[in-house]
Amino acid sequence: MVTVQHRIKPTHNVTVTLCFTLTLLVIILIVFGHNYGLFGMPSAVSSIVGVLSLGGMALLWRDIGWRVKGKNRTVGSLVTQYVAVKVVGWLGKRQRERLEADTRDIRKAQEETLLKRLRKNANTYYGRLYEFSSIKDCMAFCQCHPLTGYEHYRDLVKRVASGEKGVLIAEKPLILAMTSGTSGASSMLLSTKDTNTEFFLQGVAVCLDVMRKAFPASESLQRTTKFFYKPTFRQSEAGIPIGPNSSTPASSHHMLNLYTTPAPAFQVPSESDTLYLHLLFALKDHSVGTLESNFASTLFYAFSFLQERWQELVEDVELGRVTPRLGIEDEVRRSLDRLLKPDPERAAQLKAQFQRGFGGLALRLWPQLNLVLAVDSGSNEIYGELLRQRYCLGVPFYSPFYAATEGLIGVNLWPEKEQRQYLLCPRSMFCEFLPEASLDEEQPSTLLMDQVQKGLLYELVVTNASGLFRYRIGDVVKVVGFHNQCPVVEFQYRRGQMLNIRGEKLSEAVFLAALKRAVSQWPGAELVDYCCAESGILGESSGGSDPHYQVYLELKGVRNLTEEQRYKLDHCLQEDSTIYKSFRFKGSIGPMRVQLVGGGAFQELRGHMLAFSHTSPNTFKMHRVLRRKEHADFLRGKIIS
Repeated sequence: MVTVQHRIKPTHNVTVTLCFTLTLLVIILIVFGHNYGLFGMPSAVSSIVGVLSLGGMALLWRDIGWRVKGKNRTVGSLVTQYVAVKVVGWLGKRQRERLEADTRDIRKAQEETLLKRLRKNANTYYGRLYEFSSIKDCMAFCQCHPLTGYEHYRDLVKRVASGEKGVLIAEKPLILAMTSGTSGASSMLLSTKDTNTEFFLQGVAVCLDVMRKAFPASESLQRTTKFFYKPTFRQSEAGIPIGPNSSTPASSHHMLNLYTTPAPAFQVPSESDTLYLHLLFALKDHSVGTLESNFASTLFYAFSFLQERWQELVEDVELGRVTPRLGIEDEVRRSLDRLLKPDPERAAQLKAQFQRGFGGLALRLWPQLNLVLAVDSGSNEIYGELLRQRYCLGVPFYSPFYAATEGLIGVNLWPEKEQRQYLLCPRSMFCEFLPEASLDEEQPSTLLMDQVQKGLLYELVVTNASGLFRYRIGDVVKVVGFHNQCPVVEFQYRRGQMLNIRGEKLSEAVFLAALKRAVSQWPGAELVDYCCAESGILGESSGGSDPHYQVYLELKGVRNLTEEQRYKLDHCLQEDSTIYKSFRFKGSIGPMRVQLVGGGAFQELRGHMLAFSHTSPNTFKMHRVLRRKEHADFLRGKIIS
């Protein structure tokens, strides 16, 4: 097998291999394009074929050569990655142009999206029930179809799960996707090929184009370390997979060339063991270019794990093996061990960096690291801040998507902005907006994309490609501006994650702002994690008769707080919320009780929540307001002061 170290020196055999590989990829791209509608123009394929000329080959080879930064890369993996970068780059540019055109006539783009959905599903049971075939425009749809929540669909989804056809959507769903359950019990939704195609075309392709322009070094042929865990699926009565709406990178052989983690590791069922393997193969590669995960929390937990077990990992790098302490199958272990060789030189480099401490560790382990790619808005905001301040100091971050199990909602076109903002995708979902003042009404009037106002808050209502119509997803966003005619939003809070024991309705954003201000006034304290519980769920363990908030904090730098310091949080919240202040003044809400929990308590809580739910580690988001007594009791057992 031909391998590559730094610069490539082409030979006749390598040229033949490259030509054959590219020809094969062109065939794959042609077939893929016809099957999935990705290539509307023949110039896309012909431009790739063009590089097969002898002159093109020379230019191509030179282009690949200057991009290579890693060691021991096979020619096949480099060519596959190079062509993937070029093809997706072309596709991203094309999709970005389409997006720009859509944002200049947002009503037209939205109406076409809606009518396409309705026409496709007009002959289903649901489409006939609501007379989709007679709807001609957005306003008619809003007038004849009610706003919905999950209860509206529960029985219909059960019928789909049992094998009944043509209930909500015309085609059979790929999977029955389980939501993360952050705001309550998990819901089972449908996921289709259209949902996945839209996510790739309107989300992934566009964001890669944004990334390429904002972070040019990301085009170099470096591998990515992707922290991803094998999803667990069960089967419905009709044999439809039930589980998270995500697929393993190992499902695509060619995709694996982009990642440091080899295929066998993605089949390991244990999250802890898989994480160990992700880190082991990442540490072996001095030239990692990107660290990627769905959420910043996943990456933060990975670095915390690395901090605890770095000595064991360095030993494995030195010896060229997978530690026998991992409980993985023998065949998988043999496959992984074959990919490892003793590397005492790299082990010595790693050991020296770990012994220096953990501040700025990422760039010291991987000096050519270009980017951290993970969502760090909403409930992941504090993890993003911790990573930027500690482990990933000096590394750019890009939070690319605003998405949910229901599908793609928005894309971040402004990676340089510290406050994460997302342009709503006009061809992914038909969106409506409920003004914040009308959230408690059953069937309030909604606004369309071209009717919202800058500076106001709205709950999103979506009609997607997977059988949800005028569906209240529970996300409240703030319109912070417009890109041409299309709204740009910031995520604010989930309705199900509001503190509300007397009708005060405190959002996660309001509470977190007060908490950060309070922590800044506690000398030496650094916020690691937090959550709250309303005293009503705690029973006799609440510690008082007046309704109040129980707050659990994990802090770094302090192990105790004075009563005055604890009260500072209550005071800061009163300053930020006049409603909370009025209830506190009247005595109808008692003083909050602030408890410190030991280090790692929230990681243990996360493990406890995952063990007793259908949520995947890839989609888990920490609950900021606990709704189940068992979760609050779990943290009560971790209190240190």
